[in-house]
Amino acid sequence: MKSADLKGLKVICAEDVEAAARSGAKELLVRENAVFTPAAQDLVSTHQMKLSTGAAAAAGPATSGTGAYGAGAPAVTGAVVGAGTQWETLFHSPEAEAIKAEIVHAGHKLWARQYVDGNGGNISYRIGEDAVICTPTLISKGDLTPQDLCIVDLKGNQLYGARPRTSEILLHLEIYKAVPAAKGVVHCHPPHATAYAITGRVPPNCVIPEYEVFVGSIAVSHYETPGTQKFAETVVPYVRTHNTVLLGNHGIVCWADTVTHAEWYAEVVETYCHTLLIASQLGAPISQIPAAKATDLLAIKQKLGIPDARFGLDECQVCDVMKPETPISLPPRPGAGGLKPPAAEGEDMESLVQSVADAVLAALNKKSS
Repeated sequence: MKSADLKGLKVICAEDVEAAARSGAKELLVRENAVFTPAAQDLVSTHQMKLSTGAAAAAGPATSGTGAYGAGAPAVTGAVVGAGTQWETLFHSPEAEAIKAEIVHAGHKLWARQYVDGNGGNISYRIGEDAVICTPTLISKGDLTPQDLCIVDLKGNQLYGARPRTSEILLHLEIYKAVPAAKGVVHCHPPHATAYAITGRVPPNCVIPEYEVFVGSIAVSHYETPGTQKFAETVVPYVRTHNTVLLGNHGIVCWADTVTHAEWYAEVVETYCHTLLIASQLGAPISQIPAAKATDLLAIKQKLGIPDARFGLDECQVCDVMKPETPISLPPRPGAGGLKPPAAEGEDMESLVQSVADAVLAALNKKSS
């Protein structure tokens, strides 16, 4: 196996890993206390490189994983990013211990409910002005332990942890930067909600009270490659007026004041999408909550401090008009600040005009009755 000797470097950057990959190296020789930048960690995973310290080189590679994906967590055995710093102290503080336990519990729930598979999904909590505790890359949420977690700053730089942070932390960080009230973020792939995400459609409003209060208004972002900055920025137009976004061709992301509440929102939206699918198979029309009653639910929601793009709309605009032929599948509403969601840009104009006409007719019929 060809090796690249990086033992002269204290900090290993993406350029160092790329140069080693171009030379055909499948093993990196690094010093015991080497620190990898987040981008370098991602590239080690991508190229499935093995890591060895000088002491372990003769006996064989020392990596923090096993099998074909052993290089997925490229922290060298015995090396912890940020050891002996203020971040290590924070990571082991009583406050952080409680948060880590909450993240692990939420991860186990996501896995048990089949909202994540393989090593999918990620969870984070903003513990300070520039510190976020998050899950690592390449680990099943069913196997997650508090020791697996790490700390990053709002730029995505890993400050502490033995395992490299998830590459999708950039998505979480954009939410934290856009919404100061956001403390916990959960990204997962529940199948019924993801079905909407891969069709660029949303479920209708005004059917089940719990969904209206805790989620209610949902947006769809356009697709970008997961783990990239462009992917992270797809949610920015929506997160100030939504707490849940369907990620185009990917899954969902929810934010809240705690990790537990963000995980609840994932449960609420998935159960709602599943229930709508079952109801659509019964051969009977799906009834909606009257608009006047729906505004009562929005008032409750506003008191709870949960965002909704429908705040301030007229009563007749609160509830979606469900078409008989597609009662549970609708184009997304206009996004935050009047922006049109990118996923809806190709929507057939005739269909959009018909939707507006249906809404106007419904309002006129209500006034005449």
